[in-house]
Amino acid sequence: MTDQAPKSQELREGLEGLALKVVMLEEGDLPGLGAFLTHLEKIQATLPADHGPEVALLFQQLEDVGNKLILQEIAPVAQAQELLSQGVSLLLTWARENAFPAESEPWKVYCRGAQELGVVKAEKGVPKSEPEAEAEPEPAAAMESQIWEDPELVANFIAEAREHLEGIESGLVHLEQDPTDLQAINAVFRPFHTVKGVAGFLNLPQIQELSHELESLLDEARSGRLQITAPVIDLILAGVDRLKDMLDDLQEALSDHRPLQRFDLQDIKDTVKQVQHAGAPSAAFEPVESVPPPEETAGADMDQALQELQAQEKAPPPVETPAAEEKAPAPAVAQPPVAQVKEQAKEVKRPPEAPAPASAPEVKAASDAQMPATLKVDIAKVDNLVNLMGELVIAQSQVRQNPHLLTISDPKLERDLAQMSRITTELQMISMSMRMVPIGQTLRKMVRLVRDLARKSKKSVELHLEGEETEIDRNMVETIYDPLVHLVRNAVDHGLEPTKERQALGKSPEGHVWLRAYHKGGNVVIDIEEDGRGLDRDRILAKAQERGLVQPGEQLSPTQIDHLIFEPGFSTAEKITDISGRGVGMDVVRLTIERLQGKIEINSRSQEGTRFTLRLPLTMAIIDGLVVKVGKERYILPAVAVRETLRPAASDYFTVQGQGEIIKVRSQLIPLLRLHRLFRTGNGDMPPTEALVMVVEHEGKQQGLLVDDILGKQEVVIKSLGESFQKIKGLAGGTILGDGRVGLILDLAGIFALGQA
Repeated sequence: MTDQAPKSQELREGLEGLALKVVMLEEGDLPGLGAFLTHLEKIQATLPADHGPEVALLFQQLEDVGNKLILQEIAPVAQAQELLSQGVSLLLTWARENAFPAESEPWKVYCRGAQELGVVKAEKGVPKSEPEAEAEPEPAAAMESQIWEDPELVANFIAEAREHLEGIESGLVHLEQDPTDLQAINAVFRPFHTVKGVAGFLNLPQIQELSHELESLLDEARSGRLQITAPVIDLILAGVDRLKDMLDDLQEALSDHRPLQRFDLQDIKDTVKQVQHAGAPSAAFEPVESVPPPEETAGADMDQALQELQAQEKAPPPVETPAAEEKAPAPAVAQPPVAQVKEQAKEVKRPPEAPAPASAPEVKAASDAQMPATLKVDIAKVDNLVNLMGELVIAQSQVRQNPHLLTISDPKLERDLAQMSRITTELQMISMSMRMVPIGQTLRKMVRLVRDLARKSKKSVELHLEGEETEIDRNMVETIYDPLVHLVRNAVDHGLEPTKERQALGKSPEGHVWLRAYHKGGNVVIDIEEDGRGLDRDRILAKAQERGLVQPGEQLSPTQIDHLIFEPGFSTAEKITDISGRGVGMDVVRLTIERLQGKIEINSRSQEGTRFTLRLPLTMAIIDGLVVKVGKERYILPAVAVRETLRPAASDYFTVQGQGEIIKVRSQLIPLLRLHRLFRTGNGDMPPTEALVMVVEHEGKQQGLLVDDILGKQEVVIKSLGESFQKIKGLAGGTILGDGRVGLILDLAGIFALGQA
């Protein structure tokens, strides 16, 4: 048993590698087919002696199909590649269960497919084709046995499949605008093919079946037999939604170790058949041959070489004359065509410095080889590394401020400490960058959202995405998704006018929504902008007065009026729709952004549109802060919120009956809040003329905070205060300062609320 176990593991790993090669195959991928056949030969050489006749037959058939694909002697190509995937899946089942599944439904399906392609005849002993017979579903336990064997592989499939589905949604929205774009059709077709292949490899028949149905529909469009229309797009999107539900169920089943839910796919399958039968060649798709898909264009040189090889195989052996030697070197002609393709596959794997042929597939492979290598790391390890880096920064600050070291005057010690500081800073930046991910994936999710909203509201909307490569902290990506969804929904429903109204105003019939992401001033900035009607400030103010949020006669600036929409339950919608209008959400948007240590700004112009700007820190772990002294304690204010610092003159300080203390800053009166009294640190009666006032801004409102002194600006590592102190208003967290003492980080939203209490 000990001798057989390593061989079994090696065989299984080899077959898993073979399955991945099948999944990555595309039409015309000759290097990929060559690599597949080479890998197949290596596995055959290591087979155990008692592998059985069925296994030997299956290996022979897979080799025959691969050879015929290379020589273009088998059609349709997609069905042949599907047969390869089914055959490798059967071999994997045999390797895992130590028994060939000769009576299983997958084996019968494979045999029927092999007969249809002419790979094997019925007389050889395989099951006869029974197209009319209804296939009995495989028992759930057998169907899902492979899922629990390698949960990590299944988890990776779920994550990658979701990425593929998001890309499909984006591609479909683009395809809806230009149904004749063959490149877009291929871009949507390929992810379905990949999901189908991996699902078959993992024995997930329903995901494989639905992916195959949608893939076949797109294949009709690729061949020009079906025109892409809005109903076709709706059908594919419905299939994408069903696949998402399946992936959610698969993830829950993987976590709870329960059987998979059975989904009813008959409605989608019936609709696909109706569309396929009703489809007719479109005039726009007639010149398909003149505009080949990208993969056909890229492989033109290889196709030409293949035709030459086929001609050489059918022609008699060449006579070795000088002229023949000039046209074709003898060693190259002597090789059979399939062997040459295998050699070309080996060439692809050579290091970049090795000379490669000038054909398009090899050039592409060489460029891929030069791409930077990546390594998947557990998120928990990255978070632990970042936390330890924060501790290292604190420890370094404590060392530098050690009173004993401060008394030592040693140039070498100073140089060593400076070098340690530089290394620590660089390590900190590298560890923080490991948490950063591009925001493009989150922005692209809005493409499908805008498309569905536009159809529901019967508006024509065009979405523009900018700055998809902008990186943001991984922990923020999921958190900002809901606020972005709500702002985009409001932009389409409230902001943009109906088409007729836009035309009457002299605007373009279609509305435009922009989603931009960029770095500015050490922050990540996200803009959500539309060219609609703008905020109706008179209506907002009237609604606020009606609800008692604003007192009659109270004067508010335009910015303050705009920010009234963030009040809980506030809405100016005349009627409630299934999109928006209930007044639920904008207050949650503000709270979510503030919880991320960010801020939200509004810029609105009547009949020109509205722009919401979200300013977020690059990371939640570290913020730029100003350390201030208040009595015997020290607090940290987020630097992004501080507008200016001043020492007021006696003539600029006032007390107002019922409103407390006020100072005048550039002819503007702003309330003054004494942090000494708020946090009971003593020294609360200090005259403002003997202290410092820090003017801070929050949601368009300004307030002066009275402090004793500013100790400096520094990056601080945010630490949680724990469950007992999390709900204290005015505090956002804590940090450990250089001398080892704790400094509290102030929450301006809470400070402003306490100042008004």
